Amino acid sequence: MTIAPARDRAQCLLPATARHLVGRFSYGITPSLARQVRAAGGARAWFEQQLDPGSIADGTADALRSWWSGLSRTPTELWYRQRDDIEGGWEVMLDYQRWVLLRRIHSRRPVLEMLTELWENHFNVPASGDAQCFWRVDFGDTVRTHALGRFEDLLQAVTTHPAMLINLDNVSSDRTHPNENLGRELLELHTVGRGEYGEADVKASARILTGWSVDMWDTFRAEYRTGWHWRGPVQVIGFSDPNADADGRRVTADYLSYLAHHPATARRVARRLAVKFVGDDPSDALVTRLAQVYLDQDTAIRPVLRALVASDEFARSVGAKVRDPGEDLVATYRALDVRFKRPPATGAGERYAANQLLWQVADMGIMPFGWPRPDGQPIDNRSWSSPSRMLASMSTHVALAGSWWPDRGVTYHPPTWWVPRFPVRFDVLVDHVSRRILHRPASPLLLRACCEATGLDARERITRDHPLMRWDMFRVLSTFLDSPTFLTR
Repeated sequence: MTIAPARDRAQCLLPATARHLVGRFSYGITPSLARQVRAAGGARAWFEQQLDPGSIADGTADALRSWWSGLSRTPTELWYRQRDDIEGGWEVMLDYQRWVLLRRIHSRRPVLEMLTELWENHFNVPASGDAQCFWRVDFGDTVRTHALGRFEDLLQAVTTHPAMLINLDNVSSDRTHPNENLGRELLELHTVGRGEYGEADVKASARILTGWSVDMWDTFRAEYRTGWHWRGPVQVIGFSDPNADADGRRVTADYLSYLAHHPATARRVARRLAVKFVGDDPSDALVTRLAQVYLDQDTAIRPVLRALVASDEFARSVGAKVRDPGEDLVATYRALDVRFKRPPATGAGERYAANQLLWQVADMGIMPFGWPRPDGQPIDNRSWSSPSRMLASMSTHVALAGSWWPDRGVTYHPPTWWVPRFPVRFDVLVDHVSRRILHRPASPLLLRACCEATGLDARERITRDHPLMRWDMFRVLSTFLDSPTFLTR
């Protein structure tokens, strides 16, 4: 495939308000994404289109799943392959983590991808684990299906999902020995939060969930065991039920519906969305307003997002969110317009960029869904603003800017691709690169930083055989990638 040089591609910038909305709800604005926004009729129209992801063709991203065959196998097949020493579940999970990163790089549905990531962290089932791994891909698919729908539907689907049942030990919870892990985390982390329930509520919550299980270490099929369900009156906060049937699936559904519609859950969902897309300390007024929309709209997520982006607080939050390691890596690949090749299924494929990017993000702080605790990966700025994180990001940025690593199964653009024309004055080149990577003109501070990084004067004339084109262009690119503007959404 022939790649047109940057100078031949329109670099029309979106207005600042549009840049804020699109940048906050995507993994980085590229010229291609900007064209999609303009074709949609502007940022708000693009955002509305994104809330209906089924209307957006995403063939390139969809095709990436076939790059790793384990992602399409059933839980039973994955278990048998591990049992027979063909492929370990942990190996499939590494491929799942690679796939989600690559999908975020290429997807034309960034709002869906961001909400899927948000809820996969909220209902955290770590990708590592010797049992839930067989169901973990299906769990992610389930979250993606409901990510922009009603929170109640999402809560119902993930709470009773085999991956969650395994991860929080509900598979061994029966009427004689109810396990409290899932019942507790459902209240503490997934819905109402601390301070809204007591220990008696946790016990009743666990009793309601008895019966939901998985055929462990045989077929790994999902099961509901009526003989395991605890029967008798239950009360959790304001929910009560006689719970007289051996089949507790009805009482489970009623209980989860009650939790989804609880005002405390509404505030937690509203606050989580505000922290992710507005700032770490959203006002009580904003959270209250979003929570009311959530309740008025029967727990639907789309109306809450519309209210969020229409708020003055969102408009004032430009640059208020730090990119976490995953967002940083994805944005870097997008900014540099790096092209991937499908890795071979043999051992040689491990060196390919599509596989190596997982180790890059690990070096920067954390792999997708690698957080070991039930509370999920943090979404606040402080967690991802340490000096070590910054140094790790800078190391990754310079490796990619220099086209040094990964070096197989990948195509980088040559230095000349970044030049609008030859000859060109250095400050004009810097401004051109800024418009492509940051989607804004170069500031005087960034121009000065590029001059210091290269030792060049702003008015120096750059030709095709200039030393900058021969070996120093990575210094310009990494200066932009290391900038506060790039490291924030």
